[in-house]
Amino acid sequence: MLYDYLRLKLAGEHHEVFGVVFLDSQLRAITFEALFHGTINQAAVYPRVIVRRAMDLNASSVILVHNHPSGASQSSDADRALTERICASLGLIDVRVMDHVIVGSGTPYSFAEVGLL
Repeated sequence: MLYDYLRLKLAGEHHEVFGVVFLDSQLRAITFEALFHGTINQAAVYPRVIVRRAMDLNASSVILVHNHPSGASQSSDADRALTERICASLGLIDVRVMDHVIVGSGTPYSFAEVGLL
């Protein structure tokens, strides 16, 4: 169900969009926000913005999500490095990253499912 929702939000975009599903302590969605918009193959993402929104919303965990307009759902080295930076930043305020999902033309790629989180 989450993948379907994320596909609806991001699959039709022609540029990269990076968003966050903010979750409460019961793992219920507080909101989804598309925080960063980029070009056809990259988006500038600032962990401090994610940290600030998590604090504003009193989130206890998050699910990161972005699309690949090319259709490829695999993670890149840059995706993995960014995920590590965001995990470290959110860890300082005790907010857990539950997953990072990449939406492409096929089945979404889940960092959690492949053991990267």
